[in-house]
Amino acid sequence: MKRAGLALMLALAAPAHADPFEDFGTAMKYGLPLAAAVCAERQDRLEDFAIRGLLQTALVWGMKQVFDTRPIARRPNGQGEGFPSGHTAAAFFGAADLAGKCFDDRPAAGLAGYGAAALTGASRIHAGQHTPAQVWTGALIGFSFGAASFGIGTDGAEFSIGLRF
Repeated sequence: MKRAGLALMLALAAPAHADPFEDFGTAMKYGLPLAAAVCAERQDRLEDFAIRGLLQTALVWGMKQVFDTRPIARRPNGQGEGFPSGHTAAAFFGAADLAGKCFDDRPAAGLAGYGAAALTGASRIHAGQHTPAQVWTGALIGFSFGAASFGIGTDGAEFSIGLRF
């Protein structure tokens, strides 16, 4: 009952938005990494996960600052700091971690995570917030950091994309 009440309070506190597809993308920006963090904690690899997540975020933020005055950073709506897409990077970070480390024996679950991340990118294009190039770059960054493992607290580093058949 507490969870239902909390969910209702959060839903009421969230601003109303006219586009459910854009809302889905924003939800996946947070939801996929959060689900991956829960899995990482359960597998005793939260430190590695957190460091990769912070580095991914720092790279995206840094690139937004460096490229802000360049044409590639111009969003379709005319604003700057569009390169790369942070929403897409975060979603693919979570999806790649889930697929490669949590769902490695369940390819359909990994595929669902990657699908949700892809829809996040599509929602950003649909909303006029990013160009396809900005979304693809965010996806590549997020995927790379999500699939990687630096080996902190384990035997070694690895790169795992999941979806093993």
